[in-house]
Amino acid sequence: MSVKTAVIGLGIMGRRMAEHMALHPGFTPVALWDPDPAACRAALAITPDALVTNTPEEAIAIADLVYLACPPVPRKAYALAAADAGKSLFLEKPLGVDVAESKALVAHLEERGVPAVVNFTQAAGAALSGVSEAALTGTMGDIVGADIVVTYAAWPREWQKAADWLRFKDEGGPTREVISHFLFFSERILGELSVVWARPSYPSDAGLCETQMLARFETHSGRPVSIMVSVGGAQPDRQELTIKGSRSSRRISEFYIDQVSDGGPFVEIAERPKDPRATSLNAQLDDLLLCMDGKPNRLATLREALRIQILVEQMLSGHS
Repeated sequence: MSVKTAVIGLGIMGRRMAEHMALHPGFTPVALWDPDPAACRAALAITPDALVTNTPEEAIAIADLVYLACPPVPRKAYALAAADAGKSLFLEKPLGVDVAESKALVAHLEERGVPAVVNFTQAAGAALSGVSEAALTGTMGDIVGADIVVTYAAWPREWQKAADWLRFKDEGGPTREVISHFLFFSERILGELSVVWARPSYPSDAGLCETQMLARFETHSGRPVSIMVSVGGAQPDRQELTIKGSRSSRRISEFYIDQVSDGGPFVEIAERPKDPRATSLNAQLDDLLLCMDGKPNRLATLREALRIQILVEQMLSGHS
């Protein structure tokens, strides 16, 4: 039987997930909730058999799985309510913006023992699986570090503008929304990271999020991860993670384009999926079913998400 799912938070991410859950044989969206009536109408057009509830608690009550795509600050209360009701949880990242609160959340969810994972979109993807295998088998030689480069003409990007909170310092910004994905990927390959130094730059409006970020991380053995984020100027989006090996290096662009270099130009090594977003979401959902069945899966654990949140918040506060 398919998993009855409640989707709380019906912005672009919530609607995308609801759409792909409706198409996936393992899931049935049965309940939708968002404080914005327009968002509810847009989601209902995608999943017309679901019920728009009056409260998030009503949505939680009629589901077996709760997917939380709302902004980070209200997410904790809904996650606690779902866990206390014995529901499984699929959380959007970041896990939160207040580290102490997220530590308490993770402890509570672990105490409740409900299946709970976080949606880092590359976790079940072919790129991470491929790079992991190449690193483990020695194909890349010694893994010597990583570079992360993210540049945008504007933030939020055009497709994100409806989620207005993304432009504010309190919950948004490209470091939380994008760099977190690549830090997760990097830790899966290199191991746990620590901030050596980080320097964010903010606009004159103190309420807005960072527009630049430079940072250096290191593993326990001293292997470096360098980060550059830049917003502004006429340019296409650039989202690149390069895992560097002594024999060959792998570059992941746009979250899924897998390239290899042995010292020459990077060359794509896999055929691009016709619909990258659908491919990624379906892989996540396949592994989510494994998680709910108590089976091994590739999704991000609560502890992994908490580690990434801690690193991100250290970067945003500046670290020297």
